[in-house]
Amino acid sequence: LGTSKDRCGQHRRTIRTERKMKHTLVTTLVVAAVSAFHVEGFASSNRGQAKLAIPRQRSVPMNHAPVLSMSVEGDFNPDAISRAKEEIESGSIKARLRALYKFTRPHTIRGTILGSIAGTTRALIDTPGAISNANWGIMLPRAVAGMIALLLGNAFIVGINQIYDKEIDELNKPFLPVASGEMSKRAAWVAVVASGVLGPIVVYNLFPRLLFKLYAFGLFIGGIYSVPPIRTKKNPLLAGLTIATVRGFLLNFGVYYAVKDAVGAAFAWSPKVSFVARFMTAYATVIAVTKDLPDIEGDKANQIETFATKAGVKRVAQGASLCLFANYVHAILTGLLSAPGTFNPVPMIGGHAALATMLVLRFRQLDPDSMSSVKKFYKHVWDLFYLEYGLYTLI
Repeated sequence: LGTSKDRCGQHRRTIRTERKMKHTLVTTLVVAAVSAFHVEGFASSNRGQAKLAIPRQRSVPMNHAPVLSMSVEGDFNPDAISRAKEEIESGSIKARLRALYKFTRPHTIRGTILGSIAGTTRALIDTPGAISNANWGIMLPRAVAGMIALLLGNAFIVGINQIYDKEIDELNKPFLPVASGEMSKRAAWVAVVASGVLGPIVVYNLFPRLLFKLYAFGLFIGGIYSVPPIRTKKNPLLAGLTIATVRGFLLNFGVYYAVKDAVGAAFAWSPKVSFVARFMTAYATVIAVTKDLPDIEGDKANQIETFATKAGVKRVAQGASLCLFANYVHAILTGLLSAPGTFNPVPMIGGHAALATMLVLRFRQLDPDSMSSVKKFYKHVWDLFYLEYGLYTLI
């Protein structure tokens, strides 16, 4: 009896430990998702609502450093960029690092980080005993290495795009470091080549061969998106498929598979993983279309054919919103029609209903004739993307 009681007590302590660890992981992701709402170029109003920082010419006092965070993803400050270039030419390491940070497109990095945390959390929650029995001394360094490999892949894809799109970005995104001159093409190539070499080395040495093949495939299709003569970005359909595959399927499947392998559990398509793979692939397809909304003038000037240049901002924004709304309806119906116990109904049904409501409200605020409003709408598309990863850990 004494032995039996000891075992029961140990089992209860194990369950409590796992619950505490799961709660900590979910809380960490929620905090990360909230912090991710700050996309450079957008400031917070005094009322706590997001508002667009309108591009404007302004001088920077000689005794103050330029606020470069205002010129990363939307607000172009020529004075800040000029001063940053002067600092780089004078050998400032800090200014070079700021340019490198901008080069990696921070809002895409946030999506990669949140996707990695959410996929890891989901895999651990879905695997009984994974949290309490895990060898964290081995798993944590491996998880960090995996995150670094994903960020290197992200940097490779967005970096090579900036190299080949320099002339287009000078019109559409003059705040990007290659377009603005903060980073030379030579420095950009060094960063891209380093990312394209180091990332695969990490994945090859630490993860299963299947993940290495998928990682290499992601780099390949991400590269030909920008590199001539293929340059799939010139075809709206191929461009959408590329971004949807990399950010929708490969990221979410790869992270989940890697964690399952790390804890010694066999991979299986659970309803939650299947759902998020479908949902995020569809969502990433919409991002692939809406990202061209603020770039319509530069794309027209450089004969880049996008849905926005062909159909106009208003129609594309309407179509994108309808597709996202249908995606949320699909999520709600999945929760309603699945067998009892498959999903947690509150986040699966109520959470997606709330996000769908937010989408409708944001769309109603859109003024297609105002570039500031268009950029704000695009920002909100990313905000909802970040929030979905929070729901993924809870469903």
